[in-house]
Amino acid sequence: MLRCSLIALAAAVVVIAAPGCGTKTNDLAPAACLVTNRGYLRALERAPGEVRLAGTTPISDCLVPEQQAGQLANIGHEMIIAATKLNVEARRDPGGSASLQLGYLLGAIAKGADAIHTDLARRLNSAARFSATGGTMPASFERAFGRGYAAGHSSG
Repeated sequence: MLRCSLIALAAAVVVIAAPGCGTKTNDLAPAACLVTNRGYLRALERAPGEVRLAGTTPISDCLVPEQQAGQLANIGHEMIIAATKLNVEARRDPGGSASLQLGYLLGAIAKGADAIHTDLARRLNSAARFSATGGTMPASFERAFGRGYAAGHSSG
């Protein structure tokens, strides 16, 4: 009798677990990534230390293999707005924290990106390095950006 009960219980567990077997989990970013650009900016204030969205999620985890196009577009849109806002600050103070934060964001993206994220990485780089005059950013920007990039690529 006990054996029949255990078999029935095991069968019930298999039936309950079976529907989850076919779901795709590698196309969804963590919920922490679904924040506004302000959420990314607040998190990036911790750079060059470990930047975490919602306290636990690295930015690189926001880019997942086989990511749903709509989700990638939404996350990417908010990241690009954040990079654009940081670029405005970085042009005022090229060696300051905004340049470092831009570097961190791009380093984290480079760490998490694969082929489907190429366009986002390109757009973020353009937003980060925008110059109103069309020239290159000053050396102080490049130094701060480089420090941030290394930190983001390491821990982002």
